[in-house]
Amino acid sequence: MSTRYVSGSQLARLLGEVPHERPFYVALARAVRGLVLDGRLALRTRLPAERDLAAALGVSRTTVTAAYDRLRDEGFVESRQGAGSWTALPPTNMPAPSSARSVPSVAVPFGAGKFGMAHAPDGPGFIDLGCATPGAPEIFDAAVAAAVAELGRYSAGPGYEPAGLVELREVIAAMYAARGVPTRPDQIVVTTGAQHAFTVLTQVMIDPGDAVLVERPTYPHALGALRRRGARLVPVGVNEGWDLELIAGSMRQAAVRLAYMIPDFQNPTGRLMDDGDRAELVDAARRADAFLVADETFAELGHDLTAPRMAPLCSYDTGGRVITIGSASKLLWGGLRIGWIRTTAPLARRLVLSREAMDMASPVLDQLIVRELLLRLDEVRAERAATLLRNRDALAAALREHLPGWEFQLPEGGMSLWARLGAPVATLLAEAAGRYGVRVVPGPVFGVDGVLEDCVRLPYVLPPEMLHAAVERLAAAYREVDAAPVTRPLPAYV
Repeated sequence: MSTRYVSGSQLARLLGEVPHERPFYVALARAVRGLVLDGRLALRTRLPAERDLAAALGVSRTTVTAAYDRLRDEGFVESRQGAGSWTALPPTNMPAPSSARSVPSVAVPFGAGKFGMAHAPDGPGFIDLGCATPGAPEIFDAAVAAAVAELGRYSAGPGYEPAGLVELREVIAAMYAARGVPTRPDQIVVTTGAQHAFTVLTQVMIDPGDAVLVERPTYPHALGALRRRGARLVPVGVNEGWDLELIAGSMRQAAVRLAYMIPDFQNPTGRLMDDGDRAELVDAARRADAFLVADETFAELGHDLTAPRMAPLCSYDTGGRVITIGSASKLLWGGLRIGWIRTTAPLARRLVLSREAMDMASPVLDQLIVRELLLRLDEVRAERAATLLRNRDALAAALREHLPGWEFQLPEGGMSLWARLGAPVATLLAEAAGRYGVRVVPGPVFGVDGVLEDCVRLPYVLPPEMLHAAVERLAAAYREVDAAPVTRPLPAYV
């Protein structure tokens, strides 16, 4: 069993206002179950003693005992004499609808004024909502031409710059300085994408068995890199935002070595961490003697360019504890496999030596193109903001029309919307959606322990007409899943 625990007062705060229905223990069990299913209460977390939770909630101990008993019966709590009770996840048995079931044809708008039918995956008309990466900006061709014109200056040399071209590192350092964080080029390491940047960091910073705190939900490929390194993952739920008290407690209890966080338009929830939480997070890491990796892949993708920007997480750091990752793939273009790391100069040198075992250096031409685009960053940001805001609103309108029971919050930036389905069927929905000609990624992909089955990520990088078509197909797939029988009764999740 995990050594993680939650106190009575902490659990009461997470529960919020529990509906006062009769019997109250049923409502309390349902509320705790909801915390487990959406990842805010991690699996294998020791629950408070019955009397402690009863005192925090202002109810009788008998009520809490009955709620715990109900959760044990449903499989969401396990107990052992003398060891207490801790959260768990029951096995489920929900088969996908039979492939022999007749799937109705769905007429959907596709393209400008055209209508088509659902198609096989990757065939004509298939809509991919699994990828949150846009096409290149309008100034891309001009940037490529300028980069090619500069390429001759580098072609006489070996073409290997393990730390990255100094001209690009100067531009990236200037970007941080413009946001209030003085940065030198020797604090920047250019990598072959953000994923490569994080992999290099795990090789240098993490030993097998080290505890690493991760958000839940979070970027799936980061979880993959940590698993390959043999890290012990410590998830903290962020569906409702960052709970700094629980994050700080998890850092201490699990002796976390490093925390991977996405404070800017978090992937996949789109949430933005406020300034107070940023300062508190850095302080919590300092007190736990942990490093923070801040993934700023979406930091430049706010939809309202007139809104005040949050200070970078590293601006609250005075001891080299915050390491920042940036990327060209979301802001500029996914085909530019260029990322970067901002850290202290000594750690940057260690990272450069480590990356040579994986790749010698990043492509020179790609670096030159990224430099040209970053020199015109304001133009790129303005184009992205206008396009993404239009697409976000189109996706939200389609969901309200065709799937009014789904819940979501409109993100202020980023590229995806995190929707709650109202039932734990996300994996089944993804399977059914493929038969209707649309790919969608279910919630559990973004987590550690198989929870988040009531959520899906919906990127809005596609044009409005394609997003509307995708939602119509999702609605048809959802009706199919909702009507499919299950082999045994499941707990009431809502």
